[in-house]
Amino acid sequence: MTTATICTIGDEILIGQILDTNSRAIATALGESGVKVLSMVSIADDSESIISTMEDSLRKSDIVVVTGGLGPTADDITKPALARLSLSKGFVENLEQKEIIKDILHSRGLDALERNLSQAMVPDTCQVIPNRKGTAPIMVFPFEKDSRFGHKCVLYSLPGVPYEALGALDDIVKDLKSRFALDSIIHKTIMTYGIAESSLAELIRPWEEALPKEMHLAYLPNPITGVRLRLSAYGGVSEAEIESQIESLRPILGEYLYADSDSSLQEAIGKLLRGTGMTLSAAESCTGGMISHLLTTVSGSSEYYLGSVTSYAEAIKEKVLGVEEGIIAENGIVSSAVAAAMAEGARALTGSTFAVSTTGWADAYGDSREPAGTLWVGVSGPSGTITRRFNYHSGRVINIERFAASALNELRKYILNNRGK
Repeated sequence: MTTATICTIGDEILIGQILDTNSRAIATALGESGVKVLSMVSIADDSESIISTMEDSLRKSDIVVVTGGLGPTADDITKPALARLSLSKGFVENLEQKEIIKDILHSRGLDALERNLSQAMVPDTCQVIPNRKGTAPIMVFPFEKDSRFGHKCVLYSLPGVPYEALGALDDIVKDLKSRFALDSIIHKTIMTYGIAESSLAELIRPWEEALPKEMHLAYLPNPITGVRLRLSAYGGVSEAEIESQIESLRPILGEYLYADSDSSLQEAIGKLLRGTGMTLSAAESCTGGMISHLLTTVSGSSEYYLGSVTSYAEAIKEKVLGVEEGIIAENGIVSSAVAAAMAEGARALTGSTFAVSTTGWADAYGDSREPAGTLWVGVSGPSGTITRRFNYHSGRVINIERFAASALNELRKYILNNRGK
């Protein structure tokens, strides 16, 4: 199996000034090409650190992809560090990149300063892939017979600007495929919701333990999308074999399984409603419009989603949704009865087939009836109204995200069980 290490260079990453989005995109491109990423490393703007980290990475991996530190300013030190690493005897000018630099600067109304043109100078030990999206060339350092690393390996140096780094990936993949015989790697993702990661692991433990050694399962939890399960197969395993394993998992997961690919609850709801003529509305209190936002992120949601009422105040629940004052007084604002009345009110107001509602305490404030973190969800449809209580213990923002996702999941299950009724 061909392996890789991804390295990002720059103090701005280590101090949290910018977010490293390059590594994720590079890892995805490598994985889809049959390269197994062993590690990701971030390095300070220090020549010795860069060289020692590159040497260690080249010993452990067949491919090293580096981003950052290739600009025209004094703090961009990647190129001279890589020159030392590759035992370069000097720098040579890459004429193609030089012309690209001139064209880019002139198109912006800028003069091509010597500082800019110097970016076309590269170590004589590297090969160049022209960077047509920026001024710093992509440098390729092959190490065919270097005893320091003990095996054939190659280092790719990319600009740190995401637009340029991501724009170079197709060329990088094409180049590495010419150097290595790559095995296939197959990733299959399925989505679950409504079960904690630890409980999910226990539920599917016998299935996971019986997996062939060429397959590996990863758990990827998220408060909005649930626990993503990614089954990866290495070493020539066919898609039919991995699909067979997924098929045997489906009945174990039951209603927790909501999508066969990297998806979301709102997309799953869209698939259930699209083309059926059935419609949907929402009545939100504690989620403050997040359910509406999530539903409308799905392309084509206007076919089935009619709208929502963000009834944050008690008066709006009563005047717009028709929740009776006595229901609130008797049961409390955060209660099964109020959630049910809100869902029924939204359905009556909009004429939708289904309606979902939320009422809850998102943070430290609760009342004598329900503690902080409590959520009541209501779902109303042709077969009646149901409610369900949840309680979460995160901060306000995460609680609201979980509230919205829990409501969407209850809605998804209700629609699934009531289609055609």
